Amino acid sequence: MSQGLDSLSQEQRRHRDLLASLAYALRSFTNLGRFLELVPLVTSRLVGSQGALLVVFHQDGRLWRDHLQAFPADRWSDGLRQLAALPDSELGAWSGDPAGVAHLDQAVGRLLGDGQVLGDGQLLATSVVARSSQRGRLYVFAPRGELPWGEGHRLHLQLVADLVGVALEGDTLRQAMQRHERVDRQLSIGAEIQAQLLPNRCPLIAGVTVAARCRSAFEVGGDYYDFIPTQPQGSGPGPAAARWALVIGDVMGKGVPAGLLMALLRGMLRAEVLSGHAPDRILHDLNQLAQEDLAHSHRFVTLFYSDFDPRTRLLRYANAGHHPPLIWRRGTGQVERLDAPGVVIGLQPGADYDAGQTLLEPGDVLLYFTDGVTEAEGFRGERFEEHRLINQFQTACHGDLGAQEILDLLFARLDRFVGADRQLDDDASMVVLKVGDQQVLASLPS
Repeated sequence: MSQGLDSLSQEQRRHRDLLASLAYALRSFTNLGRFLELVPLVTSRLVGSQGALLVVFHQDGRLWRDHLQAFPADRWSDGLRQLAALPDSELGAWSGDPAGVAHLDQAVGRLLGDGQVLGDGQLLATSVVARSSQRGRLYVFAPRGELPWGEGHRLHLQLVADLVGVALEGDTLRQAMQRHERVDRQLSIGAEIQAQLLPNRCPLIAGVTVAARCRSAFEVGGDYYDFIPTQPQGSGPGPAAARWALVIGDVMGKGVPAGLLMALLRGMLRAEVLSGHAPDRILHDLNQLAQEDLAHSHRFVTLFYSDFDPRTRLLRYANAGHHPPLIWRRGTGQVERLDAPGVVIGLQPGADYDAGQTLLEPGDVLLYFTDGVTEAEGFRGERFEEHRLINQFQTACHGDLGAQEILDLLFARLDRFVGADRQLDDDASMVVLKVGDQQVLASLPS
C-alpha cells in the first residue's frame, strides 16, 4: 500500500511540475507560436497519451494553419499537412456550433488514421475557449495501457485547453495594444503637423491686438483659424499696416479626416487670398476649388472670411454657413452679429456669397468662434449656447480688458461650465480682435 501511495504521490508531483512549466511559459511568453508548440507535448505527458494535437482558429473562424501543432510531430506530419490543405469550407466554416465541431472532429479522426473516432475510447477532445468564443480544439489519442480515459484525464485536458484560451486572448490584447500604440503615434504626429498649420503667434496689426486659441476634443481636430496678409511680402505698405485676412472655419466631423481636410482647405485659401479679391469672391472661388475633394470625403466646411484694413479700420466679410462673429460696440455697450448669406463650402457648385462690411471704432471688440464653444455640454446636460457666450463676452468687454485677457476669461468661463474633469465633445476655437484707442491714419499719396 505504501508503494502505491508513493507512486500516486510521484504521479501528482509530475502533473504539478508539468502544469507549472506550462503556466510559467504562459506568464513569460512573447511569441505565441513558441508557447503553442509546448502544448501537445505537455498535454500528452500530462494525460499519458500516445500523442496530442492542437487546432486553433482565427477570431473570424478561419483555420490558423501556422499554429497547427502535434506531438510527436514526425508521426503526425502527414496528417497535419492534409489538415492544413483543407479549405475552410471543408472544415465546416468553424463557428463554434455543435455541427461545426462535429465536422472538425470527423476530419481530425480521419486524418489521424488508425481508425480513431471521437467517442470510441481512443480519441478525446475538448474546446479551447477565449472570451466566450470557441477558438479551437485540443485532442489526445490512444491512451497508454488498456485503461480508458478517466475523469482526471478530462480535467487535465480541459485545464490545458483553458490555458491555451488565455494565451490566445492575451495575444489578441497584445496585438490590439500594438495597433493602438501605432495609431497613437500617428495621431501625435498628426497633432504636431496640425499645430504647425495653425498660427503659432498672432500677427502685429497696426491699431489692433489679436488673441486666438484652439482646444481640440481629439489630438487632431477640424477647427481652423488663420491670419493671412492679403499681399505678398515686400509689396505695398509695411506688414503691420497692410490689409489682413482673418479667417475661422470648422470641418464637419472630428479626428484625422477632419484635420486632413482642414490642411487641404488652408493651402487652397492661402493661395486664393493673394489674388486680392473681395471676401465674397474668395469664398466663391474656394467653393469651386474644393468641390471634388469634399464630395469624395462626404464632408462640408463652414467658413467665415474677413479682411481688415488698419488704415481705414474697414472690415469686409463673407460667410459660408459659419456662426456669425460677435462685435461689441464700445459706443453703445451692445453686442451685434456680423453675418452675410452663404452656403457651406462643398455643398453647392457655383454658389454665390453675399458680402458685408463694417467700420470698427476705437475700443470695439470682435469675437470669432466655432460651434464647439456654443455646443459645449455642461455637467447637467445643458449646452453653453450663444446667449451665455454673449453675456460673458459683454461682461469681459465692459471690464476694459485686453484681447488676450478677454480670450482667457471666455475659456475660463467655458471650462467652469463644462467641468474641470470633463473633456469637450468637439473642438472649440475663439479669436478676439480689439481695436485700440490710437487711430491709424491712411497714408497720403506722394
